[in-house]
Amino acid sequence: MVSDTLHACAVIPVYNHERVLARTVDELLATGVPVVLVDDGSSSPCREVIDTIASTRSQVHLVRRAANGGKGAAVKDGLRTARQLGFSHALQIDADGQHDTGDVGRFLDLARRHPDALVAGYPAYDACVPRHRYYARYLTHIWVWINTLSPRIRDGMCGFRVYPLAGSCTLLEQAPVGDRMDFDVEFIVRWYWAGLPLQQLQTRVIYPENGVSHFRLWRDNALISRMHARLFFAMLPRIPALLTRQQRGGQSR
Repeated sequence: MVSDTLHACAVIPVYNHERVLARTVDELLATGVPVVLVDDGSSSPCREVIDTIASTRSQVHLVRRAANGGKGAAVKDGLRTARQLGFSHALQIDADGQHDTGDVGRFLDLARRHPDALVAGYPAYDACVPRHRYYARYLTHIWVWINTLSPRIRDGMCGFRVYPLAGSCTLLEQAPVGDRMDFDVEFIVRWYWAGLPLQQLQTRVIYPENGVSHFRLWRDNALISRMHARLFFAMLPRIPALLTRQQRGGQSR
């Protein structure tokens, strides 16, 4: 089904990304997409940049969290706010310049053709990707494939996505999904478990020189490991349903 009523915005979780945020916002606005900025307890320099952006750009909506709660918590607040504002879809994109805003039109076109589907990006890296990040990512791929009993999900960690807000907010109300760096993976696995439609699109992902990353090696790897374990035990009673889906042809690619 093709939707003629796609009403989309972009949701950007922000935590101390003041150096590149204005550029990212302006590139999104240039595509005609309004922006929901979620300030996840940023420090004063970043708050000042966010306030300037929100006060000087009419298509920017600001959500301010009192304290840092993590990427997942910020995205959840952004999705709920976007729905309250009357949007039908929200494009999640990182504030740090990793994602190619030139692909926004491609993602929204695919969402327009499949309005009930989660449109999930999977990365095409250039030479700037840190090797340890590149190879470590495959450990998560393997766990996602185990926890879905399928290789269908190309990449569970990419934060460039289009969420159909009705289905996404319902899922967040019904299922526990992590608040930090575990959010992206857990959301897409639980989306798959729910039998909801999934579309995937390759997109260029870069690691900007002098870029700011809030991934904490030991803390976040431990968090993600606990998330995979939690999903594994939650997957076990779902094995019959997942195997039946595989026999019937699975979901959309």
